[in-house]
Amino acid sequence: MVDHFPGDARTNRERMLAGDLYIADDPENTRRAQRAVRLAAEYHRAAVEDEPSATPILADLLGHLGDDAFVKPPLFVDYGENISIGARTFVNYNLIALDVAPITIGSDCQIGPNVQLLTPTHPVEAGPRRDKLEAARPISIGDNVWLGGGVIVLPGVSIGDDTVVGAGAVVTKDLPAGVVAVGNPARVIRTIA
Repeated sequence: MVDHFPGDARTNRERMLAGDLYIADDPENTRRAQRAVRLAAEYHRAAVEDEPSATPILADLLGHLGDDAFVKPPLFVDYGENISIGARTFVNYNLIALDVAPITIGSDCQIGPNVQLLTPTHPVEAGPRRDKLEAARPISIGDNVWLGGGVIVLPGVSIGDDTVVGAGAVVTKDLPAGVVAVGNPARVIRTIA
């Protein structure tokens, strides 16, 4: 067995949560990921049968669910526990939130369908078993942010309050508060008065 981290006694989960390189197939991470898949499926089924009964399941899946926040299923996460959704935020169908690192979504946000919030990164240097190594960087979305359908937010990005990101944009770097951004890569086209 290759020791990728000589002299580092931390578990892969501890390295992951610190934002350092880690081995993705850690047994504890696998257990937590399976829990997330189970809860996401339960949430979906409950939302179909009786929407109000689904909210406690979603609250159990996520690290934080603000008052009157709503997520239309299906929802796809790595762990769920590293996601915080603020009060009165609405998330449309098919959110993919790979929460290897924290994902924070503020209050009063509107998240379109098929949005992807992606925290994992992979090394590009050559080396043994590099395909097994990952790291992660958190994503932060401010209050009153609108993300159009199909927006992709890459690792380490922060989006300021009162910002609108147009449908299909790929957000590769931080966006300030109070702007409209579009394109791939997303670029600011105007400020919001």
